[in-house]
Amino acid sequence: MAPTSETTVGIGGAAESTDMVLNIGPQHPSTHGVLRLRLVLDGERIQHAEPVVGYMHRGAEKLFEARDYRQIVMLANRHDWLSAFSNELGVVLAVERMLGMEVPERAVWTRTLLAELNRVLNHLMFLGSYPLELGGITPVFHAFHEREQLQTVMEEVSGGRMHYMFNRVGGLKEDLPAGWLGRARDAVADVRSRMDVYDRLVLGNEIFRGRTRGVGTLSREAVHAYGVSGPIARASGVDFDLRRDEPYLAYGELRDTLRVVTRQEGDCLARFECLLDQTHNALELAAACLERIADLPPGPINQRLPKVLKAPEGATYAWTENPLGLNGYYLVSKGEKTPYRLKLRSASFNNIQALTELLPGTLVADMVAILGSLFFVVGDIDK
Repeated sequence: MAPTSETTVGIGGAAESTDMVLNIGPQHPSTHGVLRLRLVLDGERIQHAEPVVGYMHRGAEKLFEARDYRQIVMLANRHDWLSAFSNELGVVLAVERMLGMEVPERAVWTRTLLAELNRVLNHLMFLGSYPLELGGITPVFHAFHEREQLQTVMEEVSGGRMHYMFNRVGGLKEDLPAGWLGRARDAVADVRSRMDVYDRLVLGNEIFRGRTRGVGTLSREAVHAYGVSGPIARASGVDFDLRRDEPYLAYGELRDTLRVVTRQEGDCLARFECLLDQTHNALELAAACLERIADLPPGPINQRLPKVLKAPEGATYAWTENPLGLNGYYLVSKGEKTPYRLKLRSASFNNIQALTELLPGTLVADMVAILGSLFFVVGDIDK
């Protein structure tokens, strides 16, 4: 007779103390992309949380090694699809640093302007989608209306709506279209005039405040331990912003306009408030850049490059304050026309790891509020 195995099934009181493993995802509608959360539950309380990443992995860092310095811009601007211009910018800054190249002043100010407009586009998406995840449908309509106004001017200048491909090593693809500065100024002014909608409609909503205040508190120690950056880190009292602390582009001349927004609470509400205040400031910076560009004398927007561009042998590290946090680019060159190695440090990858600290001890009902307040893009995790 074949041996049999015996299995004990928890029944009655034993079932009540049995932990349950719950998978959130990886289906797309669950979050902002294909992310999987493996939760261990005790009743309705989360005991353990593990973010499982890699479902969208494109192997971009390996592909960098088989593309020349012009082509890698296309690969780099896609991982955070809400911050394409800023992604391009980090790559070309790293290559320009390797080359010891000075960029024309007109290109420096235009890059700063477009980076801040891209920051507003990124933040508006989360300012609209986060209340939507908590049951408030109205803000997302306002967010997309404002985004469309700014998308129009970005599309006019670059030809793209998401993947702009406007940065080049040595500057920008081409100069601004005739009359564009006036149209961009009008768009920025219109969006600024309506930003108080989020203060009244979202922050003034007692249900939203009840769902977010004191929920998902991230300590300053955890921020440093996990390498969290951007608005999420500043909401926990970490007063660090590359634009102020290690200025690049024209940010050194915008110190009087630039405000680094921080909060001390570190909860979901503080993260949303940081994002909203940072959007206000990005619009102020864009307006200041528009005024400065209008006063610049005519000049080149880029440097003339050789037909085959080769970076000298060596290594460099460039980092930028992307909308979602710190993006780092470690470039190693062997003197060829392609990078020997280009390591990308993306903000969302580090930020999402903090879920292992945030979710345990909270209720399943608060999971969506905490998850949405981390403002991540899954492609930025699975680069």
